[in-house]
Order: sequence, then structure tokens, then C-alpha cells
Amino acid sequence: MNEKKAPNRRRLWVAGIAFTFFIALLGFLLAKVPGFSHIGQLASAIIIAVAYRQIFGYPEALRSGITFSSKKLLRLAIILYGLKLNIDIIFREGLGLLTRDALIIAFAITAMVLLAKWLKADKDISLLVGVGTGVCGAAAIAAVAPIIKAKDEDTAIGVGIIAMLGTVFAIGYTLLRPILPLLPTEYGIWSGMSLHELAHVAIAAAPAGDDALAIALLAKLGRVFLLVPLCFIFIYFMKRKSKGTEGDQAKIEFPWFLVGFILLSVFGSYVLGHSIPVSESVMEGISTVTTWILTAAMVGLGLSVSLKDLRERAMKPLLAVTITSICLSVLAYFII
Repeated sequence: MNEKKAPNRRRLWVAGIAFTFFIALLGFLLAKVPGFSHIGQLASAIIIAVAYRQIFGYPEALRSGITFSSKKLLRLAIILYGLKLNIDIIFREGLGLLTRDALIIAFAITAMVLLAKWLKADKDISLLVGVGTGVCGAAAIAAVAPIIKAKDEDTAIGVGIIAMLGTVFAIGYTLLRPILPLLPTEYGIWSGMSLHELAHVAIAAAPAGDDALAIALLAKLGRVFLLVPLCFIFIYFMKRKSKGTEGDQAKIEFPWFLVGFILLSVFGSYVLGHSIPVSESVMEGISTVTTWILTAAMVGLGLSVSLKDLRERAMKPLLAVTITSICLSVLAYFII
């Protein structure tokens, strides 16, 4: 009997993972539709996942595979994301931007925490959205969520808020660019220091030219680089918070995926393209695979979102992050 159940469990596990990738595919196709093309595959897939949950309920039979996607594949995506971070370029050309990037991150998180307290918004969602706003959107939220022990639902809500708001701001930046008294490189730095996701930075900076786009991505990568020390700061505070409570510090698991993130960052910066020649098409392929894995993981999170809870718990953090993002844009403008 047990021998029959084991293969069945494996099939359901595989089916659950396949289900998250299927919805990721639907998100990819939806992102081709005018309007949805601006928010991208990841946010489109989360919308479909949330809608599926409300209409059909959670697919309990597939829970093990869906959980694997939302936990394990999410960490794999963050590790692979390390290849996007060229540490060498940051050390050679971007050290001057790091101080300003650190200020941006500190401001975003502090502002979100204070506004959340003032508005009586959900603390975990607000903190995650503050991290996503200050650092690098979905990847930052995904990295910090297990450290602060955020619920899957809160993580999905945070990612959805960032994806939507970041897209609105990116489009707004392109509309403002012609009337702002900024050189292309200054506009690029402004975009890279203040927009939410790498994709949002690319959308906003590309119309200003190649130089603006290059410096914008450099400024953004400086914020990605600071994700690692930020995570260790959160670990420190979570350990202090848990000290003396039931379970004590043993409950704070070390985020080993960050080690993978760092190692792949170093590997991509100093080995790939140097000791090991790699074509641009291969790197683009790895980036595409990373996006698909991250999207499937976010689908797993999105399936845990209740629309009722979304309405009740997301509106105040959305208001808080809108105010924070506007203030962040103004701050970044004056420290270029």
C-alpha cells in the first residue's frame, strides 16, 4: 500500500510544480496583450494565480509541488539572480553611487515603517514593500521574506504592489524626461536610484540613450549589491527580537541561498567572460530561465492570496508605498 502511495505522491508533486509553470506560461502570454505588456510576465502570472484561487479555490492535491515552487524554486531564482550582479563593475565604477544607494534604501524602509505605523497598515507587508522599493523589487522581497518569517500571502501581495506601482512610475518617468532639466546621464542615475525593479529602470532609462541606460543599470546594481548586507542586518535584528522567547534563536534559519547569490555574483563577475568565455546569448538564456523560475515561484505564492484579505490588508501599504515612492523620487532627484 505504501509503495503505491509513494509514486502517487511523486506524481502529484511533479504535477504541482508543472501547474505553477503552466500559470507562468499563461502570465507570459497575458504579458503580450496591450496594457499587460507594461506590467510584465511576473505580475501577470500573479494576477492569474490570485484569480484562480478566488474562482476554483486552492488545488490541495497539488500542494506539495506548489509549496516546492514557492519555497525551493524561489531560493534557486535568487541564487541565479546573482549572475545579474557584476561586482567588478560596481567596485571599479560604482563606488561613488553606493553611498547614495544606501541612503535611498534606508529612506525607503524607514519611511514605509513610519507610514505603516501612522496608517495602521500591516507591518509585514509594509516592511516587505519598503525593502522592494529600496532595493530591487521582487527579488529583494523574496530574499527578506523568509528572514522575517513573512507569510506566503504577504510576500505575494508585496510583490504585486511593487510590480504595479513600479510600472506606473517607470511610465511616469518617461513622460517627465523631456521636461526635466537633466542631462541624459543624470536622468539615468535618477532612474537607477529611485525606481523599483531592474525592468522598470530599463523601461524608463532606455529612451534617454545608451549612456543613460548604462549608468541607470549601474546605479540600480549598486542597490542590488546592498541586498546582502541588508539581509544580514535583518538577521541580526530578528535574532535580537527572538532572544529570550520560546524557541529562542534556533528559529532564525541562516539564509544559505544568499551564499549562493554571492558565489554566483563573484563567478559571473570574475570567471564568466574571463576564464570561461560565454556568449551574450547564453547569458540572456540564463536570465530568461531565472525569470521563468521566479515567475513559477510567485505563482505558488499568488495561489495563497485571499481576495478578501487583499482588499483588507493591501490598500494601506499601497497608500504608504505610493507616498514613499514619490518622496524617494524627489530625494533621488536632489542628490544626483
